[in-house]
Amino acid sequence: MELDRRQFLKLSGASTSALLFQFSLNKDAFDKGRRFELHKKVKEGYTVCPYCAVGCGLIVATEAASVETKVQGAGGPPPKTTAVESAERRIINCEGDPDHPINRGRLDPKSVSGRQLSNIDTRLKKPLYRAPGSSKWEEKDWDWMITEIAKRTKKTRDDTFKEVLGGVKINRTEAIAWLGGAANNNEDCYLGAKLMRALGVVYLEHQARI
Repeated sequence: MELDRRQFLKLSGASTSALLFQFSLNKDAFDKGRRFELHKKVKEGYTVCPYCAVGCGLIVATEAASVETKVQGAGGPPPKTTAVESAERRIINCEGDPDHPINRGRLDPKSVSGRQLSNIDTRLKKPLYRAPGSSKWEEKDWDWMITEIAKRTKKTRDDTFKEVLGGVKINRTEAIAWLGGAANNNEDCYLGAKLMRALGVVYLEHQARI
């Protein structure tokens, strides 16, 4: 059978229309019988590596964390332990963001192991406070901790602040030091430096310089 160009296009259009019509008729059957749901509901988010000051972009995959719960069966049998999804999510993978202008998808070993940093059992999730002379750490909430830090900072500054030295106005305290961390971004360091200079702190440094 010989077909010219016009006949070929007509036949192709008719065949495509027939396939689409057949697919629309069987759409429900296709959805129910051929669509496979993922066993793990995975979500991805974009963030920045927390380890150093380079600021590499990360794509972090998370899934709903599971917690064990005991369900009491009817008739009084022993409770069964089942795993249910919680509202919290856990990191299951970290990879480089290829669209990030800094790392272009490349990562060092510490960035790749960000999942371990988040999921490790010994990770501290609440502030700990050890009272003077005590050998035990106590869990405190953030409101108490921030208020206590601010109160002690003000007391130390008030007790040690010097306005004049040798006839020269200095407005400083030598009892407080500030050390920035490599995980702080530019905005964190800017605000920290402004705050410390406003308090009169002269011992101002950063981990990246040391």
